[in-house]
Amino acid sequence: MASVLSYESLVHAVAGAVGSVTAMTVFFPLDTARLRLQVDEKRKSKTTHAVLLEIIKEEGLLAPYRGWFPVISSLCCSNFVYFYTFNSLKAVWVKGQRSSTGKDLVVGFVAGVVNVLLTTPLWVVNTRLKLQGAKFRNEDIIPTNYKGIIDAFHQIIRDEGILALWNGTFPSLLLVFNPAIQFMFYEGLKRQLLKKRMQLSSLDVFIIGAIAKAIATTVTYPMQTVQSILRFGRHRLNPENRTLGSLRNVLYLLHQRVKRFGIMGLYKGLEAKLLQTVLTAALMFLVYEKLTAATFTVMGLKSTHKH
Repeated sequence: MASVLSYESLVHAVAGAVGSVTAMTVFFPLDTARLRLQVDEKRKSKTTHAVLLEIIKEEGLLAPYRGWFPVISSLCCSNFVYFYTFNSLKAVWVKGQRSSTGKDLVVGFVAGVVNVLLTTPLWVVNTRLKLQGAKFRNEDIIPTNYKGIIDAFHQIIRDEGILALWNGTFPSLLLVFNPAIQFMFYEGLKRQLLKKRMQLSSLDVFIIGAIAKAIATTVTYPMQTVQSILRFGRHRLNPENRTLGSLRNVLYLLHQRVKRFGIMGLYKGLEAKLLQTVLTAALMFLVYEKLTAATFTVMGLKSTHKH
């Protein structure tokens, strides 16, 4: 139990949270472009910077940063939970032996599930706040007016019931494979490189982080599209399908997408997403590695996690 509540897991969690906030802030406009392309079906697929220029022209200069605070607070919680769980589980399970790729995947998966169940309500609120006041091309979308995070929670529970906060949980659970795949490739590539040299440079960490995330994102992107639509929850879906993003909903939305836009419809907004997540993940891993290393050095602890 001591290892779960250890100071070390805390350092990893804080470093992970700080890393992700830094990275997300830098590349936030790319995420705005991606979300619009996913949720607003009438918006033509254009290059990322064209979409961003349109948003700025129609909605003002700060529009790409709309919803920044709720996203950052959710991300902070989410990454804190993820890194904490990941490192605690690893500490308990691996107990000083070398970790294997399989173990990394399982630990990543469990950490992801814990994370999804705890933080989905934050992301539902987030998606809505981020799209509030957006000028949609699609008339079927019902606009929202929330004053802030607390008010959004209040209104959603009042109008749609408490379970609406867990909209899109099902695809989110499937998406747990994303960070799990990412961590698996990241740790695997790191192990390979460390065989060849003593230490990894910043550039190495950045590139490994980028490759790992690119693979994970491309594999799981269609699910993310479905997840965004369900979380947004303002599309007039079949009324009998309003459940927690059941499998039927997911298949229905995937089917609709393919029917309307062809198989590439599932990948609408992928360019913006790849640009954003790959750069964000790479920067996050970089800040995370540097911060943990620095903290352990300052505290006079040698990091016990020898990879």
